[in-house]
Amino acid sequence: MSRAKEIVTNLLSLAGIQINGAHPWDIQVHNEDIYSRILSHHALGLGESYMDGWWDCEAIDQLVDRVLRTRLNEKVKGNWQIARHALRARLFNLQKRSRAYQIARRHYDRGNDLYQAILDKRLNYSCAYWKHANTLDEAQEEKLDLICQKIELEKGMKLLDLGCGFGSFAKYAAEKYGAVMTGINVSEEQISLGRKLCKGLPVEFILADYRNTSGKYDRVISIGFMEHVGWKNYRTHMEVVNRCLKEDGIAFIQTIGGNVSSATVNTWTTKYIFPNGVIPSIQQLSRAMEGLFVIEDVHNFGPDYDKTLLAWHENFEKAWPNLKEKYGERFCRMWRYFLLSSAGGFRARDNQLWQIVMTKPGRPQPDCRIS
Repeated sequence: MSRAKEIVTNLLSLAGIQINGAHPWDIQVHNEDIYSRILSHHALGLGESYMDGWWDCEAIDQLVDRVLRTRLNEKVKGNWQIARHALRARLFNLQKRSRAYQIARRHYDRGNDLYQAILDKRLNYSCAYWKHANTLDEAQEEKLDLICQKIELEKGMKLLDLGCGFGSFAKYAAEKYGAVMTGINVSEEQISLGRKLCKGLPVEFILADYRNTSGKYDRVISIGFMEHVGWKNYRTHMEVVNRCLKEDGIAFIQTIGGNVSSATVNTWTTKYIFPNGVIPSIQQLSRAMEGLFVIEDVHNFGPDYDKTLLAWHENFEKAWPNLKEKYGERFCRMWRYFLLSSAGGFRARDNQLWQIVMTKPGRPQPDCRIS
């Protein structure tokens, strides 16, 4: 046995994971070079070697859950490439204006057919709320209505949605509550489809960076957008929200959250899924809000993202026969790894999902503590 294989085998055994074992979370190795690749490149090496077909696992979500709960990632020292990735994120603003459209080109503009195949009927690309729901469609509608209740949305209110996606919330709020919606997005593909889906409704889509937003609104929200703002820009984001929100308004954020403050996400996710992405911590967000907002409510339902991601994965596998000619096998393995490893991360409580309600100082407290 090589030294690299011995090290990886011993590490995985701490999490109850065996090489070529019989459990669904065990790794089935097809290329013995995987061990040195994992030790050299960590998360990037593990993800890329899966994409390359070097290993398989019946239940990647269970594998990742076990790895994270045992904190195996902390037992392997970082190398110069990982250190360089972290240092670069700290020294440079990776989410500056000139880079704002990279995430659209590399992720959100991949193809609307992909997202229409895996998401719910309203095309929500963020965590659903499963407390009273049995299906993905029901859970996403529950989420949309929960937000409307928390921000006390009323007919005729002007609402700004930063990073509006396909306009799923905008369409729901306009249809169900009579809101007048403005959505800001850097994805041309999402805006194009969003305009078709919201035709005839008081919904406007603007292709722009959020920092260029102007106007005054009764409500300002973002759903699954803070993950793209970047730690150097959290204060700027809050200043934009403050500038656009009326004095008696309510602001709302739904975001993936981290247990510790960070300037980066893992190197595989950055390279293949969310370029320039970073998950905020409560400390980072609260510091960015300081002096601008009162935090009225923080609601964590991170385990619901595990269930949401598994529903997306189920839809993806069902749709793959119709997608494979366009996207190819390596993309399939990449997307499967993304969905299932993310589910494992939420199951292990390594990531959270927060809904945060904010108001300007002096405003009466809204009745937002609804769950």
